[in-house]
Amino acid sequence: MDEPTKGIDIGSKAAVHEFMSELVDSGLAVIMVSSELPEIMGMSDRILVMNEGLIVSELSRADATPEKVVSLATGGHVTC
Repeated sequence: MDEPTKGIDIGSKAAVHEFMSELVDSGLAVIMVSSELPEIMGMSDRILVMNEGLIVSELSRADATPEKVVSLATGGHVTC
């Protein structure tokens, strides 16, 4: 799903998130692309971070912090 909640109201966003969770609960994998960091952090089991079109890191939900994701996405390096 590419930017599945871009430009929609909060109620609709919650419905989309619920639908995505139902897909996962039924055994399907969902790949979501989003520019909204809180959405990524809240919905993802794994986060693949890209910079200049290349995957530069894979983080688990437990290891991901907003600071790490933004640093990696902007070409920085994570030291912690």
